[in-house]
Amino acid sequence: MARALEQARQALGKTSPNPAVGALVVKNGAIVGKGHTQAPGQAHAEVVALAQASVNAEGAVLYTTLEPCCHYGRTPPCTRTIVSARIAEVHIATLDPNPLVNGQGRKELEEAGIRTFVGERQAEAQELNEAYFKFVTTGQPFVTAKFAASLDGKIATASGESQWITGMEARRRANSLRGLCDGLMVGVNTVLRDDPLLTARDEDDRPLNVQPLRIVVDSRGRTPSRARLFQSPGKVLIATAVNDTALVERLLRLSAQVEAFPSEDGRVDLRALLEFLGRQHLYSILAEGGGTLLGSLLDMQLVDKVVAFIAPLIIGGQGSLTPVEGRGADRLANALRLKRVRVEHLGDDLMIVGYP
Repeated sequence: MARALEQARQALGKTSPNPAVGALVVKNGAIVGKGHTQAPGQAHAEVVALAQASVNAEGAVLYTTLEPCCHYGRTPPCTRTIVSARIAEVHIATLDPNPLVNGQGRKELEEAGIRTFVGERQAEAQELNEAYFKFVTTGQPFVTAKFAASLDGKIATASGESQWITGMEARRRANSLRGLCDGLMVGVNTVLRDDPLLTARDEDDRPLNVQPLRIVVDSRGRTPSRARLFQSPGKVLIATAVNDTALVERLLRLSAQVEAFPSEDGRVDLRALLEFLGRQHLYSILAEGGGTLLGSLLDMQLVDKVVAFIAPLIIGGQGSLTPVEGRGADRLANALRLKRVRVEHLGDDLMIVGYP
């Protein structure tokens, strides 16, 4: 199953809205077929692995990181292909919570006389597709809050300088997260201060062929027409709280999509924005800040995961920016404590991942 998970990781960021799945066909102790989910509308992992195995699939064992689908979508059900290949045994890391599957795929295999086993490396398989799991059960995108900060919790100096707090290795890992998400969200202050491109790039710093939707939370419509994000590949959504015809016309000329999500306090209703993104079938959102946006998302309990990059750097200064603002906790007992925490060294920096 570990090898099947390796296959699944190769599909991350390339299969949405389908989950990233890996599969192996093993016969007499040897791998005779392997594969991972292809781009939407193309073959699923099990079908790729079985095609590679060909006649060797008969009587073999199939390992798959997610329960095989049993319904027609853009492709036929994988369960039928598995049965037709005369597989003897199927090991499934985790069941698929999609209501169209949810145990029915396993049931079909067992009714066809195929032995099934569920649960090997289940936690790894579920984390691999955590955004898919949340979306198919709630209709809501999975939100990851990401930031890079100094050891004393600053994201910029008092003068606003922020490039670069972390080293190259950490920045590369942070950028790789962009290539895995459907939408990349920032607040308008980040656009005004840093003028970022907001593109997902490969290790050679070239833009990926498929870019996440760039989402700017801009309550009062302050995003400048000259912003670099309009000059880089990919689509842009400006989420605002005002219905301003002139603003809409200005941004439409820049090929941006403009949507209004007003709230009682005059700011973008983030819950309504995420519901809208869910209706657009965006499964995963990477929120990169700044402090106002991340603070609001955390205050409203809209964050599913936190990825923090911490540099061994002390900036200091009362006016220096911090990664999370908002209301915050009034007492330590009410502070948000992360669970399932893991820490990884990236050069001199640390990457801390956890779940609220």
